Amino acid sequence: ADPAIAELSLIVPIYTMSKLTKAEEANLTKAVENGVGLGGYHGGMADAFRESPEYQFMCGGQWVAHPGNIIDYHVNVTRGDDPIMRGIEDFPYRSEQYYMHVDPSNEVLATTTFSGSHAPWIDGVVMPVVWKRRHGKGRVFYSSLGHAASEFQVPQMRTILRRGLVWAAR
Repeated sequence: ADPAIAELSLIVPIYTMSKLTKAEEANLTKAVENGVGLGGYHGGMADAFRESPEYQFMCGGQWVAHPGNIIDYHVNVTRGDDPIMRGIEDFPYRSEQYYMHVDPSNEVLATTTFSGSHAPWIDGVVMPVVWKRRHGKGRVFYSSLGHAASEFQVPQMRTILRRGLVWAAR
């Protein structure tokens, strides 16, 4: 709830299943609405504050599950023309494949398709993996990639995250 966050360029949440007080939620959303960037990855941003709809609206999504836990899947670039994704082609990935509830107003930059091997009812579901959006004057970036530190060795993941955080920063 520190009002000094309004002066930051970028906030990168690294929380899992925590809670925001109403004062913290109001201060954070106000800071982003007024231009502070919000950018993050995996559960540190998308599974941070389950009981805060305002936070979820701001982020553009909320983690639901990762059927199969650590598995092999593909990341499909949908906006190769976007500066965040420039020069990156579809790539294989090994991690938790996130099933999420997502805001249809997100500008989706990459997706993945579920095979149904671990949850038959989601066979063929195309799920956003990387997106960006605006929240008031603030820019918001999210990537579901990055469960384990070793994933930062994947050049595509590292490049997407770096570019996305730079894009989101004020």
